[in-house]
Amino acid sequence: MAMRGSRYNAGGMPLAHEDDGSRRGSVYEDPNESSLKSNLRVVQEHAEKIDNMLGVIAKPVKPYLPAVGRFLIVATFIEDALRIFSQWGDQVYYIWNVRHIPHFISVIYLALNILFMLIGSIAVILKKRLEIAVGGLLFVVISQAFVYGLIFNFQFFFRNVSLIGGLLLVLSDAFVHDRRNLSLPGLPMIEDKDKSKYFQLAGRILLIFLFLAYMVTKKWTLFGSFLNLTGLSACVLVVVGYKARLSASFLVIMLSIQNLITNPYWRYGAKNPTRDFLRYEHFQTLSIVGGLILLVNTGAGRISIDEKKKIY
Repeated sequence: MAMRGSRYNAGGMPLAHEDDGSRRGSVYEDPNESSLKSNLRVVQEHAEKIDNMLGVIAKPVKPYLPAVGRFLIVATFIEDALRIFSQWGDQVYYIWNVRHIPHFISVIYLALNILFMLIGSIAVILKKRLEIAVGGLLFVVISQAFVYGLIFNFQFFFRNVSLIGGLLLVLSDAFVHDRRNLSLPGLPMIEDKDKSKYFQLAGRILLIFLFLAYMVTKKWTLFGSFLNLTGLSACVLVVVGYKARLSASFLVIMLSIQNLITNPYWRYGAKNPTRDFLRYEHFQTLSIVGGLILLVNTGAGRISIDEKKKIY
């Protein structure tokens, strides 16, 4: 009869395992860890299916996504240029008397704003001189924060950071275009010198700030908390570049619905100040949606988990 803890049975054959917990060198898998891996695998498989399904559904409109994205990104600039023009006297008065900037500088500044926003927006839509166009629009975004005294306004700051993210995605497209023009047939292109991937990364990171502003400023209900946490998860995936197209598509749908619900400026009369405020927020959100649409079309870029998965 074999002794307790012996390595051999009564026939002298080695036991399959040791007794009394002395199983040295054996490999064990925690049941909870195994279950977690299984659940993650299921989630990943479903995400793949949804991603593929969206690709099939969006195939007819995919050629038009870049143009739609660029148009929506500059929508807020077109609206703002028309607003300044239609409210010229009020705009000059505010900068001159409230912000205490000399009258002639106020007039020149507002005129340059209209010029930069209209010409820059048209150039972005037509995909012409993108570096100059985006530079002019960035000047408008940054300078308005200081001239109008909104640099320390939390929501304004986050919205404009997101808007800058959308413009950086447009700028990344410009570098890709230039790189293709400069390449010669038969010669390899040096990937590390392609600046577009850095602008794509910066654009992805900055785009999510609008959603973060929504999370902080809106009241959290039970259903709202679920949406916020789901949206935050999608934002994280966009930043790291994992399932970026799927995550960006979800944020496009979510922000579009939220924009219609929270910024219905058309319900107010033309002279109601609430209309101007909501219209401004509505078009700014449309611009962020435009940036996300560009992300849906181009993907996360080379600095992303999605791209690394293709390599490895």
